[in-house]
Amino acid sequence: MIKSPCLLLPPLLRHALHSYTPRGLLAVAATATACPKQSRYSSTTSHERSLEDTTLRKIFDDHSFWLQFSQQQTPDLARTSRGLFQNQYLTEPSGFRKYAQITQKKCQEIVDSVLSAASPEAYAAIPRQLDLLSDFLCRVLDVADFVRCTHPDTGYQKAASQAYAFLFDYMNVLNTTTGLSAQLRKAISTHEASRPWNEEETMVAQILLRDFSNSAIELPAEERRRFVELSNQMKSLGNEFLENMNPTTSYLDLDIRQLKGMDPLILARWSDGRKRVRLPTVGDVPYAALGNVEDDATRREIYIAGRQSSRNQIKLLERLMVTRAEIANLSGHESYAHMNLSDKLAKSPEAVDSFLTALSADNSPRVMQELARMKEMKVADGISTGIEQWDVAYYRNRLNVDLKFKSRKPDFMSAYFSLGTVMQGLSRLFNRLYGIRFVPRGTSPGEIWNSDVRRLDVLHENDGHVAVLYCDLFARAGKNSNPTHFTLRCSRLISSSEIGEGSISPQDANDGMAVSSSINSNRCYQLPVIALICDFPHPPNSSVPALLGFQDVKTLFHEMGHAIHSILGRTSLQVVSGTRCPTDFAELPSVLMEYFASDPSVLALFARHWETGAPLPYEMVENSLLMQGRGQGVQTETQILFSLLDQAYHSSPPVNMNEGFDSTGTFFDVYNKYSSVREPPGTSAQGFFGHLVEYGGTYYSYLFDRAIAGKVWKEVFRGGKDGGGVDREAGERYKEEVLKWGGGRSGWACISGVLGDERLKDGGKEAMEEVGKWGVHE
Repeated sequence: MIKSPCLLLPPLLRHALHSYTPRGLLAVAATATACPKQSRYSSTTSHERSLEDTTLRKIFDDHSFWLQFSQQQTPDLARTSRGLFQNQYLTEPSGFRKYAQITQKKCQEIVDSVLSAASPEAYAAIPRQLDLLSDFLCRVLDVADFVRCTHPDTGYQKAASQAYAFLFDYMNVLNTTTGLSAQLRKAISTHEASRPWNEEETMVAQILLRDFSNSAIELPAEERRRFVELSNQMKSLGNEFLENMNPTTSYLDLDIRQLKGMDPLILARWSDGRKRVRLPTVGDVPYAALGNVEDDATRREIYIAGRQSSRNQIKLLERLMVTRAEIANLSGHESYAHMNLSDKLAKSPEAVDSFLTALSADNSPRVMQELARMKEMKVADGISTGIEQWDVAYYRNRLNVDLKFKSRKPDFMSAYFSLGTVMQGLSRLFNRLYGIRFVPRGTSPGEIWNSDVRRLDVLHENDGHVAVLYCDLFARAGKNSNPTHFTLRCSRLISSSEIGEGSISPQDANDGMAVSSSINSNRCYQLPVIALICDFPHPPNSSVPALLGFQDVKTLFHEMGHAIHSILGRTSLQVVSGTRCPTDFAELPSVLMEYFASDPSVLALFARHWETGAPLPYEMVENSLLMQGRGQGVQTETQILFSLLDQAYHSSPPVNMNEGFDSTGTFFDVYNKYSSVREPPGTSAQGFFGHLVEYGGTYYSYLFDRAIAGKVWKEVFRGGKDGGGVDREAGERYKEEVLKWGGGRSGWACISGVLGDERLKDGGKEAMEEVGKWGVHE
């Protein structure tokens, strides 16, 4: 999961709030400033690298070693705080207020400069000025969002929330500054101004102009007022919808005999002690019941109860969809889906439908095969009816139980996946593919938010220090349990004008945070700063490392896929840096990394038993993959159905509630047309589809990126055959064609380039259909 508030803001702000500087910083030329070289990284001996590799494993696996390492690296604990992430403003909670105020002043100076531009030279500088404006704002917003969600100190949480709100209000002012849009439009249309732009500058200008347009900034005052009103209403309705995803019936009172097959420990927890069980209808318990309860009628009752939304929840959803339709109408778009897809690879709902239809056709034979096997088992149970929705989880679980029984081998895979070993493996893999590695580094006083946090510097064999990665991987009370990649600072080229021709250091221009330069150039960059959050349990005692299940390993690889995009997407403009790319392209690097997690050549780099050092028997992985693949066709069809529903809701609602919009009718229209297993009448599962709020017509994105990732794995990394998963040539090809561009190049150009398929270069409906034909195959 990627988390960055600057990717979730209103259209104008989402990109135009990325980084800016005051008048001395205003004539933002493309000239870079010289940075101190960090040659000590490039001259590391093989012995030193081996020591770093061992240290990387031990700081995660050996608690005593970690304590000793952290104390040695930071001997003077009484020193003055250097600030969170070494940000010079964040030495204490009150620093957030000063940080936000200084940022607003810098931003306003840039806004004034853009508005006063009159010469071709001044217009030519506007894309970089707007990028700097965006960077300044996102410096505060991204860090504040992370701190308010993650920092254990309530003082820091409160200060971060206040700073966030302060700058968000300022951004609303910028959203009504029509002169910014007018000046950008003039810069694009002035040949003398736009002719010198490079590909990144042109891309940023186009992105920002489209975002201005989608924010309705050029509408007449009354219509603009209505747009702002509707936008606030949309946000409020979305939050209310997410907070009320509860079924009409919260519990089912069942006889314990109806629940035969369930774990007795679960039943004991929910039993009244008198053979009755009060079973909740949402959460892990009903999910476990659907996968284990033997009685067909009871499973049906549980399934339907868990998919019946309240009438108020359905009305909230319908009001949200109609509100979005009116917003799109005001912005001059046919529908909200048309508006939200305009900057995605898909471009239109019609193209998304082409992709989903082709994908469904590819997936259908697998679904039929899986349902046929389930039907055989149901008939063997003495039930002659076809497979129903409440049967799917049960018979898929039965198939996996049979597989486990046939293998007759206990699953001890976690013994081969200590957390430190997996982190060591990721570093070794990235070194093989891209020439980068992780090096543990001690932290300064006040730099981290919890003593569990490890800092890793990311080093490139030629370019030296290229990123900072904070790893907060262990569970603790009050911590968000969702695995998440936070971008705290993006890559960006620091111009000479920003440091006043040497009057301040590049690091001071970057708020005291990390900067570096390429070994082979005089270009100075602010480094990507990333926080990786997971929720792995602490080991039971200090003599045993934290051991990960195979799914945990895949999760860590997935999140590292986002991180490697941020690390290698080292662009000169932050609007398009790293993961700041279209939604339907952002998951490609992370999904692709999941293939590496199960590749024999990759696992051979690190998967060793934590006690004996014995290598992981690959049969264990094969068995796990086989179990995960059971029912995959049906699961993919479910995602296709929700993607189609997302398109239907955002492509067709009327712009007025009085015209009528029946979300339940639309739900059954989609299911009746495309589902291989009928949905029982009386359900209204759309009331639990929380992703409708965030995605708004782009829910297909994950399936889309899964299809592309599978193709890249097969074609570029040879499906792992003959060491393809650790092949440097394949890694360089993928880096050069995809990762290094961030969002600064058309996603279709990236896909076309890495696959060597010119048919895909310009995208369009046909290209979307072609990707659908590739299918999603684990």
